[in-house]
Amino acid sequence: MPELPASVRIALWATSAWARGASLESAIESALPDVDAVGPGIRGLELWRDLGERTVLVALPVSGDLTSLPACDPQTRASAVEAEECLVAPGLGALLIPSWSTFGPPGASGADSGSRLDWTAHDCEAVPTHRVAALDPRESTRLLTTTVLETTEQLDALGGRPFDATAAREALPRPETWALPDELPGPVLRAITFAAAISAAAAAGLDGPQDGPDAWTQQRRLELLRGLHRAAERTLADATNAGVSAVAQRRTSR
Repeated sequence: MPELPASVRIALWATSAWARGASLESAIESALPDVDAVGPGIRGLELWRDLGERTVLVALPVSGDLTSLPACDPQTRASAVEAEECLVAPGLGALLIPSWSTFGPPGASGADSGSRLDWTAHDCEAVPTHRVAALDPRESTRLLTTTVLETTEQLDALGGRPFDATAAREALPRPETWALPDELPGPVLRAITFAAAISAAAAAGLDGPQDGPDAWTQQRRLELLRGLHRAAERTLADATNAGVSAVAQRRTSR
């Protein structure tokens, strides 16, 4: 899978493409260079544009934190949480939820195998304009930094290793490999980079072996790592949506 959620990349590139008058194909190519096939459901973005949308937002819901997800029916909510990401049409009140699969016979490699990304349309409530306008990547970064410091202090107090250092380093994203529009403001890019790094480190801790001396310590460590992961994903969504707004404003103001 991409080192940034596919929805993060597509939200930024689709908004940039709309503002520049570029094609959806060019946006997908720029956003997902490492995905072998994208299903036709992504064409829903063209319908959004034709109906007047000028920005594509992102939601990164995780179990226990639906902050970035617009209100929707329970089945849609469950699908979005399972995917842990989706695209949002803020004015229309619509979602595109992704699902990953692989194609090719067992053991196939090269051109005979690859990754496929499909998208399913759902309804949701519209997102108020003021909610997006109020997003501040600097403030989001500050809040996440505070959470990181507090969580680190609590993990240190528990003792042991919350995750394997090598596994954590391997899980960290490499910003130099990301596909992101050049016109992203510096604070937005820094917020995205920081949030993605913290999210990856927390995920490494959750997925790695647990060495807690007792069940309570192990459970408490997992709770802290889940909270850190939720905070990082929330920051990543907010930073992306702030970037979407900045990209749209920069293009339309020229």
